[in-house]
Amino acid sequence: MATLYQTLGVDEHATEEEIKRAYRKAAMRCHPDRNVGNEDTARAKFLEIKEAYAILSDPAQREVYDRIYADEMRRWEERVRQEEAEREAREVKEREAREALYAERVSLAMRFASEGHNRDVVFGVLLGAQCEESVARQIADSAIALHESRQAREENKEREEESATNRKEEKEPVSADAANPLGAMWFQFLNNLRF
Repeated sequence: MATLYQTLGVDEHATEEEIKRAYRKAAMRCHPDRNVGNEDTARAKFLEIKEAYAILSDPAQREVYDRIYADEMRRWEERVRQEEAEREAREVKEREAREALYAERVSLAMRFASEGHNRDVVFGVLLGAQCEESVARQIADSAIALHESRQAREENKEREEESATNRKEEKEPVSADAANPLGAMWFQFLNNLRF
């Protein structure tokens, strides 16, 4: 809805003279006698212009209008801010819910992948959990790839540890006791016979 200032086509800080000029110009343009064939619309517009001028040309009424208009604008702006904050809060909540659901589905897929199930089983489990087909496909592919990379890393680590152990054993000298167990027992027997 247009303000009274907009109806007359003037700025909110217009002087009385500017308001009077704008009223005359708008009244001439919208007068029913000058709009033949469109008198009803012109008459309605002309009455709006006349009412706007009646309020804005009276300093006391203009002051009341400005104060009420300013209060309404503040209320409207506050309502818009509040609606925006509520919308943002809803969006954050919805995003968090989507992220939690996604994390839950990834966890489910990883559990089945770590149990040794193949990609098709993981995909089917996700579909059974009401997951969209494209998202289920993506999660299943990622879970299987991640599981396989973890397995390969574990196998490499085990091979490296085994290799390190073998190298260590090769470097350690064999003790006389380990090389000749009979000699070690004979040595112990002799130590026990001390006088």
